[in-house]
Amino acid sequence: MGRLFGTDGVRGVANADLTAELALGLSVAAAHVLGEVGTFEGHRPTAVVGRDPRASGEFLEAAVVAGLASAGVDVLRVGVLPTPAVAYLTGALGADIGVMLSASHNAMPDNGIKFFARGGHKLADELEDRIETVYEQHRTGEPWARPTGAGVGRISDYAEGFDRYVAHLIGVLPNRLDGLKVVLDEAHGAAARVSPEAFARAGAEIVTIGAEPDGLNINDGCGSTHLELLRAAVVEHGADLGIAHDGDADRCLAVDAAGEEIDGDQILAVLALAMRDAGQLRKGTVVGTVMSNLGFKIAMEREGIELVQTAVGDRYVLESMKEQGYALGGEQSGHVIVLDHATTGDGTLTGLMLAARVAATGRTLAELAGVMERLPQVLINVPDVDKSRVSTSPELAVAVAEAERELGATGRVLLRKSGTEPLVRVMVEAADIEQARAVAGRLADVVKSALG
Repeated sequence: MGRLFGTDGVRGVANADLTAELALGLSVAAAHVLGEVGTFEGHRPTAVVGRDPRASGEFLEAAVVAGLASAGVDVLRVGVLPTPAVAYLTGALGADIGVMLSASHNAMPDNGIKFFARGGHKLADELEDRIETVYEQHRTGEPWARPTGAGVGRISDYAEGFDRYVAHLIGVLPNRLDGLKVVLDEAHGAAARVSPEAFARAGAEIVTIGAEPDGLNINDGCGSTHLELLRAAVVEHGADLGIAHDGDADRCLAVDAAGEEIDGDQILAVLALAMRDAGQLRKGTVVGTVMSNLGFKIAMEREGIELVQTAVGDRYVLESMKEQGYALGGEQSGHVIVLDHATTGDGTLTGLMLAARVAATGRTLAELAGVMERLPQVLINVPDVDKSRVSTSPELAVAVAEAERELGATGRVLLRKSGTEPLVRVMVEAADIEQARAVAGRLADVVKSALG
């Protein structure tokens, strides 16, 4: 069996790759690993289960809840809420397990299962491996330890989760948003109710788009992966800024009053300065990834803020933050983690904090984001190659060295193998977009010939 867990839980086409049987089995395995079922006499493990609005989430939720309860875990169903809300409630309610059913920014036919440990924290690789091992053992014939009678888990709905999460968001804001007009694109996803409610309670005048999920339209031409509608709506309504979420609202991108995109690096730059000014940027450091724009690094150096870079993936950003005690980190894609207030990327919280900075300073979002100049980046995906040899191919090493000499100090090259597909990503950054395209194209050709 290949590894089920990818970079962010178990994900695939619902009812094809991700079946009810798999969801049930993984949930029982997670109950045995995360709930430590049977190890404490009288201990009754509890799980918080939420989902995004995908139609397939309905039957997958039923399977997950059945699996957990059959393993002796009491289940609190919180319904349709963002991933960070499930993480927050797992910690706030003292639950042993959190489960989120979502495929994030993926198209509607996909779905996924993401587990959280006590405190609402994402699982380390070791815990995921243990869950897979237990799942596989029982899938191939070893019987589960099954409680009976009063030992089975009980299932209840926790409707208070919505208000408790929104109150948490409002409670951590440094200032209100009165006087701001904000357009919110909810991607017909998990934040369709939460985000408008939070922004309205914080004092903003809001316009919503993509906030009518029907189970089939999630991420369909809207949200953080399709900013065209948001750009147009911000200009049409004369708004101060726009905020876009993905399907499970663990990320946030923005547009300024002119409809120009503000990406995750720029958001991080704005929040880093805000937290530094408030004395909240621990160790004067922000955490990014190797994909962070070079312009972000230059801006942070100029402002006296250290940038620590990790492998791509918000889980690696979070690991670095927790290990070193940093307060802020994130990715260009819009996953932003404010560790004092969230255990994972939180798109609604990020959007609120960005808007709060605009309101507090009286400056436009464009002015605030102007702290960094985004250098042109070109990304080419090269499919159907042997990605395992990307770091060992002599031919590729020579080509990369030549490209780096050509780009000099104002550019860089990054070759990265995909974590889920047989492809290599070629990223080139340069002061001039045409140079970046030319170098990236040449390197992509070498990847094809050397690794094909």
